[in-house]
Order: sequence, then structure tokens, then C-alpha cells
Amino acid sequence: MARKSTMREARMSTPTQNANNERLLTPGEVATLFRVDPKTVTRWASAGRIGSIRTPGGHRRFRESEVRGMLADLTSEATLPTRG
Repeated sequence: MARKSTMREARMSTPTQNANNERLLTPGEVATLFRVDPKTVTRWASAGRIGSIRTPGGHRRFRESEVRGMLADLTSEATLPTRG
């Protein structure tokens, strides 16, 4: 007999988006991008280093565009040494 998928499974498989149709990331997803612990991301949000949105259930979500921008600002491309 086929099993019905639950609402929780449906939510877990669909990316979260805000009213502007922008993807929202979980603290775990942000942590993976920055290679830090999810708790560090939560601390950054509490300190105001990165903006967050609260879900109706009280969970934090982060705008993907803001996260990618912050990552780009903190990442620098390797440059060749200059001869002189």
C-alpha cells in the first residue's frame, strides 16, 4: 500500500521562499556555505552581522542574496605575485 507524504516531508523538500519569491536559507545551509557551525550563524544574526527573518514557528531564515553577497565580500580571489 502506498504511503501518503506528510506536510512535514513536503515542507522539507521544497525550498523556503519569502513574499518577494527569494529563496530563504536555514542556519544549517548558511553554515555549510561559510564552513562554520549553525550556532555561529545564529550568533551572527543576534549580533546584527547578518539579517534574518523569523518564521511563524520562531525559526530563523536568511535571504540567499544577502548571504551570497556577504560571502562574496569575505572571499577574495587568489592573485599572482607581482614581480618587482
